[in-house]
Amino acid sequence: MRITGLALVPPPTAADLPKVTPELLASVLARYSRSNEGIHKILEKVDLANPDASIDRILKFVDYGHASIGGLTGGLAVALDDVSMWLAYKIFEIATMADGQESSTRYITMDASNLPTAAELGIPDDLAPRWSALMAKAFAAYHTEYARLDALATAQPGLVRLPPDAKPAVVTRLRKNYALDRARYFIPFATRTNLGLVQSSRMWATTVKHLDSLPQLEAKAAARLIREELLKQSPRLMRHSFAEKSFEAQAAQELATSIKLGLARLSTAPLADEVWVQADRATPPWLAETQPIAEALRHRTNRYGHQGSATRRMRVSFAWNNMALAELRDLNRHRTGHRYTPLIQAGFYLPPEIPATPHAALLAEQAALTRELLQRGSPAYVYSLLLGAQTPFEHSTHADKFIYEAELRTGMGAHFRYAEHLSAALRAFLMQVPEAREWVVEGTAEPE
Repeated sequence: MRITGLALVPPPTAADLPKVTPELLASVLARYSRSNEGIHKILEKVDLANPDASIDRILKFVDYGHASIGGLTGGLAVALDDVSMWLAYKIFEIATMADGQESSTRYITMDASNLPTAAELGIPDDLAPRWSALMAKAFAAYHTEYARLDALATAQPGLVRLPPDAKPAVVTRLRKNYALDRARYFIPFATRTNLGLVQSSRMWATTVKHLDSLPQLEAKAAARLIREELLKQSPRLMRHSFAEKSFEAQAAQELATSIKLGLARLSTAPLADEVWVQADRATPPWLAETQPIAEALRHRTNRYGHQGSATRRMRVSFAWNNMALAELRDLNRHRTGHRYTPLIQAGFYLPPEIPATPHAALLAEQAALTRELLQRGSPAYVYSLLLGAQTPFEHSTHADKFIYEAELRTGMGAHFRYAEHLSAALRAFLMQVPEAREWVVEGTAEPE
């Protein structure tokens, strides 16, 4: 695992204002909020040759909490190389106000050499050889199915949907994506990936505190490395980034819930699709919503258009009983609202193009190892999961954000399984909000 702090996003300055460090910027803006002198007068008192003394002087005078000032530090960018897919998923779940990207599955190494060691992940020593052997078998299954599907798509050109007049390079790319998108369910959740995030010092401190409070060794190691990097740029505010009792208590309770549900529902049989959607239009009696749904939606030219108060005020919760981790990794990155999953294997998804029988022994072995780790109460059970593991997943947000996600994940170039999940959720939503039907564009996931 490698953690790198990238160049800071420059603070917004006019041409005649000096550049300042993140913490000096935050302290100056804090002083600004408690003064009517104006920003120029405050900056005149700052000694840029000795910014630490200026920061300490302002902090002593202003007397504010670290949380209220941490958000004023501007965007601190951090790149995390070679973290597991689980840790990337968890960071996106925690960092709800971050902007970030993760390496696409299409561009990372699919081999057992691209796994952290069992010791790094906290796999019990006596189970480490068994875990390593299982991961190697999972990658072998991935490569077998990828090669078979790629050859099948080459032999049957009509198997892959193609844009009109697709050039040879596009045909090759879509054929390989077809194979990967179906074989990927055998990829281990422990596979290394990379991600980069940008957020304020305040949110980084919370993210690192949360990571440090989790029971997984990899999360604690990441917390330490991120903290060490950000201490170079925001030393005072990152002092508030260590494990804390309330975070640890909630993490322990969530692990207990996951273990209980995981043992009760562990299965390799695929789960039939179920979706649950709840739209809540309630408003206070003194501020009723009067805008028609059509007026909230009809002025958009695409999904990025601004929606009206009728959808922005409507709460929407939606959930699936069987979200495969392959899809969870991406849907979890829709960062508005809150997402929740016990992260268990209640079933195992394979697309229709992949027969389950040849892989029954592998999936049975994987489930047995997962059960053993769950029975031991090991938080490392997450690293025995493959991307085909199906888990319940819930997301609560507002209707405008849900509509955006539904249009995006059924639109051009969308993964076939995203489209199935979001189409089902959209149908359930439109049953409750039928006035939106004319104005919400459900896509057909046509290839790009």
